[in-house]
Amino acid sequence: MYFLYSFLMLLVLVALSPYFVYQALRHNKYVGSLGQRLGYLPVSFNLDGDESIWVHAVSVGEVLAARPLISELRRRYPKLRLFLSTTTLTGQQLARRNVSDVDAVFYFPFDWAFTARRTLNLVKPRLFVMVDTEIWPNLLRECRRRGVRTVLVNGRISYRSFPRYRLIRPFFRRVLADVDRFCVQGDETARRLEYLGADPSRIVVTGSVKFDALDALPTPGRGPERVLRFFRMSPGRPVLVAGSTLKGEEDAIVHAFNGLRRRGTNALLILAPRQPQRFAEVERLCRHEGLLTVRRSELPIDAEPRADAVVLDSIGELAQLYQVATVVFVGGSLAPSGGHNILEPAVFGRPIVFGAHMENFAEIASAFIANGAAVQVRSERELDETIVSLMDDPVRRARLGAAARALVDANRGAKDKTLAVITSLLPPQQRQHPAVVPFRVIH
Repeated sequence: MYFLYSFLMLLVLVALSPYFVYQALRHNKYVGSLGQRLGYLPVSFNLDGDESIWVHAVSVGEVLAARPLISELRRRYPKLRLFLSTTTLTGQQLARRNVSDVDAVFYFPFDWAFTARRTLNLVKPRLFVMVDTEIWPNLLRECRRRGVRTVLVNGRISYRSFPRYRLIRPFFRRVLADVDRFCVQGDETARRLEYLGADPSRIVVTGSVKFDALDALPTPGRGPERVLRFFRMSPGRPVLVAGSTLKGEEDAIVHAFNGLRRRGTNALLILAPRQPQRFAEVERLCRHEGLLTVRRSELPIDAEPRADAVVLDSIGELAQLYQVATVVFVGGSLAPSGGHNILEPAVFGRPIVFGAHMENFAEIASAFIANGAAVQVRSERELDETIVSLMDDPVRRARLGAAARALVDANRGAKDKTLAVITSLLPPQQRQHPAVVPFRVIH
């Protein structure tokens, strides 16, 4: 089965190679990372062969979720090196820029046995931590053979991935046996993992560490919060922030926004496409619909945007920009994509709107709806009506925002539960007290 899986991985890579070549030639993507994806890390990466903890976070959302865990792992395991890998370019950029507690950042290798061995030989982990649901059969098998402890944190099995895993249940059961602990977000994921063959004694419901990733409110003007200096908004100017949008959703958002403009408001639309390669496309759409549009990279610092719409063409700034929003729409939810993270606007007490497709965040979305902390819309027409209604009703906005922030505060604690599981797998070395050398007084 492992040979068949590896062969299928090769076929997929060959089939996608024209796309990778195109992206390499057009956008200079993947070229610089190929060696690391094949397991060739620089010798200087871990020159002395020190043991380590290896954290893998596939992209931007996982990197942000991992940050509070990484900081605590650094504090608890000072004698171990700490490495972070990502799969995507955007995740890599964010990790290198905003995660300071790691010794190095690198690209996750292709999941073949030889690339896994090559990477493990240099990283030398005592513990491998997977954020969300990153389950790689060959790497996990190599970890088991070497005695490397493995843990899945912030785990979830979405409604979209569950049927695929179920099709390969006999093989997947063997893969899950190589994971020492599963720290999952909710009971539904725990049930799905157990059905797929995971040992129930290895499954712990810890909640989502993304609640804890929001612990520290930002200090404007420093680090990633510098983005706020490009949005010095006039008091009372309505701002609609549409985050992590996908193709088709921008049309609906622009339509709703133009409804606001027709009412005579001097509103600002901030659009943050999920995929960087779509920045130009979204900019053209806004201009075609009659909006004076600029990119975030074109804005002067310490000024209010002189535009109707701003396309956020940067990585890692969206979470901080939610602070300037009057109303937030979270994308990936009108399009059938499973939704995106609604916790980032919630921590700032902003009223949140999302579409019908929140399956990837079903438990969190249900909790927000049940607690009156967000509004779910089922159609573009309903989106139009909801945006206008919220902009006209400051009392309702305040109520939704306060409920959202309260829900975030009430659900913190997953980080500590997750760290307790990690500590049980890899007990921190006790700090040695300096030896007391006996002496005698010489008269």
